[in-house]
Amino acid sequence: MKVLDPQGRTWRVTRRWLPWRPRRRYLGPSLNLDVVDGLVGFLVALVFGLVVLPIASFVFLTGGELVLLVVLLPAVTLGRVLFGRHWWIEARLGFRPYWETEAGDWKESGRRIRAVAESIERGDPPMRTLGEQEPEPTRPTPYDPPGEGA
Repeated sequence: MKVLDPQGRTWRVTRRWLPWRPRRRYLGPSLNLDVVDGLVGFLVALVFGLVVLPIASFVFLTGGELVLLVVLLPAVTLGRVLFGRHWWIEARLGFRPYWETEAGDWKESGRRIRAVAESIERGDPPMRTLGEQEPEPTRPTPYDPPGEGA
């Protein structure tokens, strides 16, 4: 379910279909120009870095997880539905994971998704449990020295 909070940020509240969260990977080329010798070597390295390396990286780095995902997704989904396994729901701010919790069976997880989405629309997002924590604002304590203007 896609919702907007009062600040206009997009949130996605969904079930997590797999027991794990797929990893995001950087698949950009890593062209080391210090090893290239001469113009021909530079051109070969440039073609390799811009064409071959990204394709090979994509195939090798995501291929294993992609195959595993395609093979396991039907089995995991069927097992969850037939055997009443609990679903996990998650809230993503944009596409970045922000919060997750175990939510019960299919109907209960649907109710929880709607409740969390309504809460976000009201401006009351869940407490962050995933990703980087935002630093807490610091407040002066009675033991801090007074500021320079005092």
